[in-house]
Amino acid sequence: MLTLYHSPQTRSTRIVRLLIELDVLDQVDIRIVGIRRHDGSGGADPSNPHPEGKGPLLVHDGVEIWESNAIILYLTDLFAAKRLGRPIGDKDRGSYLSWLAWYGNIVEPVLVFTAAGLSHPYLDATFRGAPEVAARLTAQLEKTPFLMGSEFSAADLLLVSPYTWMPQATPDVEVVRDWIERCESRPSARQALEFDQAHMPG
Repeated sequence: MLTLYHSPQTRSTRIVRLLIELDVLDQVDIRIVGIRRHDGSGGADPSNPHPEGKGPLLVHDGVEIWESNAIILYLTDLFAAKRLGRPIGDKDRGSYLSWLAWYGNIVEPVLVFTAAGLSHPYLDATFRGAPEVAARLTAQLEKTPFLMGSEFSAADLLLVSPYTWMPQATPDVEVVRDWIERCESRPSARQALEFDQAHMPG
């Protein structure tokens, strides 16, 4: 049994979107939970089993999987027939894993530090900065319309997500803006938004 602990209009929305893309939303028990939000609203929710009180958290037959990139990898391996990921043995498996890891290791820290106005040589040396993130995306998107080639993948779903909730962070680069538009024009983007709107706490 698959259970997703989800807080609407948070990072876990991208997992709902992935379930829509995989066409398995009806196979997952989605439990709406609260979290503490950046604006100070919300708070600890005793019904949320996430080890840090955050989201998303996927539970499969009693085993907990947390962190978006781990959940995305898990689900695209579990439902490999949809080809949103790259299975073990696929020639592009390494690239797929690298994009997922790059998001968590580099992209999100850089965007958060930039939004917070933080700058320090240690941060710059470890994570690089927004120009380097933009350059890496640009280099790939100048070659292919999506990160893994000609088709949308879960790597695109993950990497595009911060630019939907922090549009001011979008690089002023045409190929990147076009990529975001391609990703967000997919029906799953609207469907995930509608799901969240229907499940916002009253």
